[in-house]
Amino acid sequence: MKGKYLFIATSGGIDSMVLVHLFQNLDYNFGMLHCNFNLRGKESDGDMKFVQDYGDKYLIPWSVGHFDTKGYAKENKVSIQVAAREMRYDWFLEQLEEKQFDYVLTAHHLDDNLETFIINLSRGTGLDGLTGIPAINDKILRPLLPFSREEIEIYAKENSLKWREDSSNESDKYLRNKIRHHIVPILKEINPNFLDSFQKTQNYLSQSQSIVKDGEYIIFNEVASEKVDGTIQFDLKKLLQMPNYQAYLYQFLHQFGFTAWNDIYDLVHAQSGKQVFSEKFTLLKNRYFLILYPTENVNKNEYYLIEKNQKDVKVPLNLAFCNVSDISNPNSNCIFVDEELLQFPLVIRKWNEGDSFYPLGMKGKKKVSKYFKDEKLSLIDKSNQWILCSDNQIVWIIGKRQDERFKITTNTTRILQITLQ
Repeated sequence: MKGKYLFIATSGGIDSMVLVHLFQNLDYNFGMLHCNFNLRGKESDGDMKFVQDYGDKYLIPWSVGHFDTKGYAKENKVSIQVAAREMRYDWFLEQLEEKQFDYVLTAHHLDDNLETFIINLSRGTGLDGLTGIPAINDKILRPLLPFSREEIEIYAKENSLKWREDSSNESDKYLRNKIRHHIVPILKEINPNFLDSFQKTQNYLSQSQSIVKDGEYIIFNEVASEKVDGTIQFDLKKLLQMPNYQAYLYQFLHQFGFTAWNDIYDLVHAQSGKQVFSEKFTLLKNRYFLILYPTENVNKNEYYLIEKNQKDVKVPLNLAFCNVSDISNPNSNCIFVDEELLQFPLVIRKWNEGDSFYPLGMKGKKKVSKYFKDEKLSLIDKSNQWILCSDNQIVWIIGKRQDERFKITTNTTRILQITLQ
């Protein structure tokens, strides 16, 4: 890491002060980042001042982030611990970008890794949750992960280091502390070399995870295709040929926040149109495919006006308008209408249930929903569909079908060409 610009996340506790001292002795140039979560009153301010004074004494640049942790937790409906973690790492990455530094180093160690393992195990998890805290996670590095809390304490005492004790670490209010105070000591009593055994087990799990990732990559390329609109389609005919298709579905989808696995496995055999949701994604059964796409809150009341003689619009679609003397090459993306039949301003809006139109070339009226069904449009396509209207009458299901009522006839004197670009 020589030649790189580094920050060390410095709480003032024993772990981070050992990390700072190590990098001082290694003669690295680095800065310190301290988070004041404003959770312990004067004690939090004391931690902050300790880090600032240490930086001033040893000419180490420092930055402090102040956070309304309780407010963030309440607003985002998460625990205090989750709120602190999210705000901390968001701020770290902001500091890297703002100061143009390369990495943030944190002082997580082997005991932290064990506690995380037990927390994940108690909640139910896959391999990702059992492989523990990553030593390298993009711009976050954790150089103390191979070392135990005991080794860190020995180093601190041998080098006469000073640090701040966090009183909240003594409380059993938090799950991590309960595990640290009551479960880990029993495991170490059963096996004095438990941390070494745990470390070996995690290495084996990491190797197994690598094999799983390789298999996942191969099968994904066989059964899935990523579309230009950002959706991912899983071919069910190919997927169901896999003896462990449920395991592959888990590997493909857990990263998108899905948790209702029985519903997802049932979706494979469900009728078209059934869906399963995560917080930000939708998984849709559409005939012989599962389709994954980001869930968007579609505003059915959203609309855009087009005035007479307007040449183009850019939002929500890129449409161009021009008068022409004759018809050439009409297609689904280019229509020709009798301008004198239009009432301006025209309106672009989402389609609604109950909408009807007169499909060009057909006699009679047809519900838009029935047209979509006949065209075998997926729920994604339907939700993304815009229509062009004149005085509440559909002129064009944009990019799909023109309305018969506005077509060019022998009586037309002004031809308006509308193109979806």
